Amino acid sequence: MHGKGPRELVTGGEWIYGRNPVEEALAAGRRTCSEIVLPPAFPDEDDQLRRIRDEARARRLVVRGMEREQLDRLTRFGHHQGVALKTTGYPYVGFEEILEAARDDENALVVVLDHLEDPQNVGSILRTACAVGATGVVIPEDRACGITPAAVRASAGGAEHLKVAHVVNIVRAIKDLKDAGLWITGLDFGECSRPYTEIDFKGGVGLVVGAEGAGISRLVRENCDFVAEIPMPGGFESLNAGVAAAVAMYEILRQRK
Repeated sequence: MHGKGPRELVTGGEWIYGRNPVEEALAAGRRTCSEIVLPPAFPDEDDQLRRIRDEARARRLVVRGMEREQLDRLTRFGHHQGVALKTTGYPYVGFEEILEAARDDENALVVVLDHLEDPQNVGSILRTACAVGATGVVIPEDRACGITPAAVRASAGGAEHLKVAHVVNIVRAIKDLKDAGLWITGLDFGECSRPYTEIDFKGGVGLVVGAEGAGISRLVRENCDFVAEIPMPGGFESLNAGVAAAVAMYEILRQRK
């Protein structure tokens, strides 16, 4: 998908920032891009910046220079590394597309985020999901962080390569995933939970990650086939949601190898 020419700027949209997210957004080609902010070109600039500059030129994007203070404000003081890309919003897919992909893959892995609100956690989970080859990610429309530029930045651009669906009702989505042949495991502690290494993750899997602090909601937990806990003998109360999800996803990958 090519960006529009310099006279056809995208209205609305958002600014993705950081070298990796910008490079991955351009590589994925799922968004319409209109302009890019880059530092001045130097003969000895590094390969990544040169690739971004060349791709922007190939797509005929408007290339702008910008003072650091202005770029800080534009990216809401995110870690932009002097690079930002104006694009249309995140390209969510329909939930049915993830369901179809899950039905077609006997080793499907769908990650369900139960009302996470921190873009750093969401981005971290998306980064790991992309790394392990997850089939897709499901997030609720309300009371949750969407795939914002901050989440894309935290995912190091991995979000650009994932199928992510918004759903109105997480419990309904979990039931549909079960009907598609997936066994659903929620990450949580308490009654009926088992160490995550004792869960059989072979075959189609849905992994539910609960919100920061609150964990998995009661109705969601009741609809999980298994509840997996990550032992913490050091006595610290809980892992960051992104870290816990990564531990579980790599256990799933380990069992499948």
